[in-house]
Amino acid sequence: MTEACLTFKDLTLGYNSHPAVHHLNGSVGAGSLTAVVGANGSGKSTLMKGIVGVLKPMAGTCTVAPGKRVAYLPQQSELDRSFPARVVDLVSLGLWPKRGLLGRYTREDRETVREALMAVGLEGFEGRPIDTLSGGQLQRALFARVLVQDADLILLDEPFNAVDAKTIGDLIALIKRWHGENRTVMVVAHDLELVRAHFPSTLLLARRPVAWGETIQTLRPENLLRARHFDEAWHDDAPWCEPVHGHAHAPGHEHAHAHAHDGHHPHEHGEIHDRPDHESGPRAA
Repeated sequence: MTEACLTFKDLTLGYNSHPAVHHLNGSVGAGSLTAVVGANGSGKSTLMKGIVGVLKPMAGTCTVAPGKRVAYLPQQSELDRSFPARVVDLVSLGLWPKRGLLGRYTREDRETVREALMAVGLEGFEGRPIDTLSGGQLQRALFARVLVQDADLILLDEPFNAVDAKTIGDLIALIKRWHGENRTVMVVAHDLELVRAHFPSTLLLARRPVAWGETIQTLRPENLLRARHFDEAWHDDAPWCEPVHGHAHAPGHEHAHAHAHDGHHPHEHGEIHDRPDHESGPRAA
């Protein structure tokens, strides 16, 4: 049986007594690569913040396996690009867990940063101010920061937004590299065709789990339609809810909503693909 890197037990997360993720149960296997998909406001970013500890559970628990180092990359929209910093400063922030805020960087640290910038195609950008970078260049620099963190669990929130196709391909290659190194990676994404092509496992959210498991099963048309109906049923004044029988389970369990007839995928999933995920609630620092 695969070791669990991350375990959810009746996890409910939200803001100001307003639940945004309801009754999530299951586990994420160590070394797995999982996409998290759903419509705008479905709880994807909220889940990432709950895992990293920015949000405390309203109910239930979210447990990272002991000894696992966590790296979290928030959405670009949550970053202050006006902060006067160079690319090398941004990437070096990934060394803080090892060196501390006042720790001195060693020659080895500087070489680690240089290699990370080379890996993301930003060799020679060390001295560039971050406010002069394009969206794709900034995302490459942020991936370099994740690289130097050397984490076991990597959480990426909308890493493909506002970047060009070449950058997306390069970032996918880095994600697959981490997967090949047996790191656990969870990625919030909207492009379902990209998810089908590159992610073995998918969690489909509509504030509650709709389906979770093998991507080809999770993204069946009836699950996407069910997610859309669930999404339309929620309102900003959604009350506290009780667990409902028939929720999707984590991989390895019976899927309440994952079975369907074979067929082509309709274009109804465009509502998931096209809308950015800006959920209500406070922003991460």
